Amino acid sequence: MTRELWKGNEAIAEAAVRAGLEAYFGYPITPQTEILEYLSRRMPELGRTFVQAESELGAINMVYGAACTGVRVMSTSSSPGISLMLEGISYIAGTEVPAVLVNVMRGGPGLGNIAPAQGDYNQAVHGGGHGDYQPIVLAPASVQEAIDLTVLSFDLAEKYRAVCMLILDGSIGQMMEPAQMPEMMEVKRANWDWATDGRMGKRERRILTSIYLDPVQEEKMNLRLLSRWRTIQREEVRYKEYFLDDAEYVIIGFGTAGRVALSAVRQAREKGIKVGLLRPITVSPFPVEAIEQLTGRVNGILVTEMNSGQMLEDVRRVVKGRVPVEFYGRMGGVVPLPDEILREVQRITSSKLDVRSDPREEWYERMVGMR
Repeated sequence: MTRELWKGNEAIAEAAVRAGLEAYFGYPITPQTEILEYLSRRMPELGRTFVQAESELGAINMVYGAACTGVRVMSTSSSPGISLMLEGISYIAGTEVPAVLVNVMRGGPGLGNIAPAQGDYNQAVHGGGHGDYQPIVLAPASVQEAIDLTVLSFDLAEKYRAVCMLILDGSIGQMMEPAQMPEMMEVKRANWDWATDGRMGKRERRILTSIYLDPVQEEKMNLRLLSRWRTIQREEVRYKEYFLDDAEYVIIGFGTAGRVALSAVRQAREKGIKVGLLRPITVSPFPVEAIEQLTGRVNGILVTEMNSGQMLEDVRRVVKGRVPVEFYGRMGGVVPLPDEILREVQRITSSKLDVRSDPREEWYERMVGMR
């Protein structure tokens, strides 16, 4: 197959179609609206369901209903819109039905702006709706990866009867890159033994709910979710490694921040600095084992994000003070430049680092000084 020039948002939409998306429900919000616009044309021409809901609340509850029938269903939004969907997302998780969500993140908090950011990491990985559940969260760093992970997200959601979310910042949604699309998948309804498929009277009645009034039954449901999550943690961790074979220092960054960091790593290598990059693709489940292995052999870790240090806390939790962890982030929709990250690499490789200090304190002082 040949590669074609695709815009990130439209590539996600077409990839979902080719992965067998049968129903889409959404509401426009920048910078993800092109997904909705593209599907508003593409889905009807294929005889599939497209609805622009009256709000994000309406959209996620339509997703909930469609998910209960076993179809491949998706919604997309951007930061504030995802916040509005959180109750419905929790209902979907508690009902144990598969659904795919895409968050093309923007600057915040509040209404914020329409610039690219990564401030929704905690919401996706540690927050979300109420209760004990854990979504699978994938973080692409290119248009091609967005395509591939969109297809994968449907498979993972169905395999584990779980919510699977793609988080990407607006720059990936808006950029254009050569990419290869998968072949069109035949829309073939799986014969799920749990789905409400309309065959009332022809089989035993199926009831899908997130309501368990008996606390013992609620606990059993939570244990089922936890059992699946433990399997996901063992089987579904994904990440990319760059220049780690001889690295004395390592950068950890996801999405666009990781992509920019790779340019900085290459520049550092040209200067003789032995630095590598670990880029998580699944930020949930987190690549704990990969970071554990690095901790035993590198002199320092630099976490870079487009937020104030949300993934940083996950890295520090794994490292447990055994090696210094430093931080560099930009917020509010500001994308870091490779030269900025290179300066941080040069700083940490020429300084005596303290494993006990909070790396955000010094970072904060430097950021205030820049202003």
